[in-house]
Amino acid sequence: MSSAPCILIRGARILLPGGEFLVGDVLTEGREIVQVAPEIPASDTCKEIDAAGLTLLPGAIDPQVHFREPGLEHKEDLFTASCACAKGGVTSFLEMPNTRPLTTTQAALDDKLLRASQKCLVNYGFFIGATPENLPDLLEANPTCGIKIFMGSMHGQLLVDADSALEAIFSKGRRLIAVHAEDQARITQRREEFAGIHDVAVHSQIQDNQAALNATQLALKLSKKYQRRLHILHMSTGEEAEFLRVDKPSWVTAEVTPQHLLLNTSAYEKIGTLAQMNPPLRSPRDNEVLWQALLDGVIDFIATDHAPHTLEEKAQQYPNSPSGMPGVETSLPLMLTQAMHGRCTVAQVSNWMSAAVAKAYAIPKKGAIAPGYDADLVLVDLNNYRPVLREEVLTKCGWNPFEGWDLTGWPVITIVGGQVVYERGKLYTEVRGEALTFEPNN
Repeated sequence: MSSAPCILIRGARILLPGGEFLVGDVLTEGREIVQVAPEIPASDTCKEIDAAGLTLLPGAIDPQVHFREPGLEHKEDLFTASCACAKGGVTSFLEMPNTRPLTTTQAALDDKLLRASQKCLVNYGFFIGATPENLPDLLEANPTCGIKIFMGSMHGQLLVDADSALEAIFSKGRRLIAVHAEDQARITQRREEFAGIHDVAVHSQIQDNQAALNATQLALKLSKKYQRRLHILHMSTGEEAEFLRVDKPSWVTAEVTPQHLLLNTSAYEKIGTLAQMNPPLRSPRDNEVLWQALLDGVIDFIATDHAPHTLEEKAQQYPNSPSGMPGVETSLPLMLTQAMHGRCTVAQVSNWMSAAVAKAYAIPKKGAIAPGYDADLVLVDLNNYRPVLREEVLTKCGWNPFEGWDLTGWPVITIVGGQVVYERGKLYTEVRGEALTFEPNN
């Protein structure tokens, strides 16, 4: 589909920047929104979209995904993942460095950016991965949304668990540091204690709440020592949420996944190793405490940690089964369904999945429906429910942990940079997103 000179969306229920709704029209020209009004005159040159009965939201920004390219394309690649994003209303993503080769140098970052420019239907940005040796790259690589540190649940070069190596990274530069907060020493010790157990449910005991809390406390200590911008990825425990509730400096942010809000250890009985992820699923009480922290602003936004593995890989006996699950296709409907059930509001969901992410990562012109903002938009249907079906997923791994769940808020039309990329089941695979820009760290 060629680039439309303009799009006129008519009669949508539009989420405005203040959180209120307006039934009206939105006009886009090129890549930007140019007008939002109760009624906008028709134009012969514009593509018109009849949005009666649909809700218009800013496109979701998923700030933590693993899209597996280069090196692990049998699980996923940038094209298939971005197709799944478009279907799920995710118009931008931030991708993690544990590909092959690792994204730990400018050359590896440049390679990913080139691949994405050729393959991605949506907008993209990439983390640079920290190793104990690559401090110059962490200071100079560009453009990147931030530095990713695996404090645990990792092996090889990307594991940075020594205090001295962590201190060296936190003490130099001003770039955002995002941490996978698990205590590797505790995990290693508990793997020995639980060795020989093949029930996947033991995963949540090995990588327990204390392992997560230990690492989050250490990351916060270093962040406070150096006044360093810190983001805590996929927070999974009530203990971490309560810790941050008491002590969370203004420069620290945190995220939670839909999985850690909506699934718990009971999922192991239902879907087995498909429920295995890092950090692991927790108890129903953890679900409740995390929800409250999200509602109260202790947790700032939502990410999926989309981390696909094939069904064949997942079918291996624990602990040989890999950790991770896909998520970009269902994250927005999952959260909008929670809003329709009264657990939160649609405006809160949009903030958690778009505006707050853009603010935290200093991504300009994203996260609001207002003149001058990028035309990254999603029209969702909040009036009808339909189930998550395996045969409909677009992610290459071919499954979803929420199969069978009846959801509302499914995207009907997704627009990236002023171009329709997904419309009522059809993908426009010739559309390309753009590399995200990140304002300099203050």
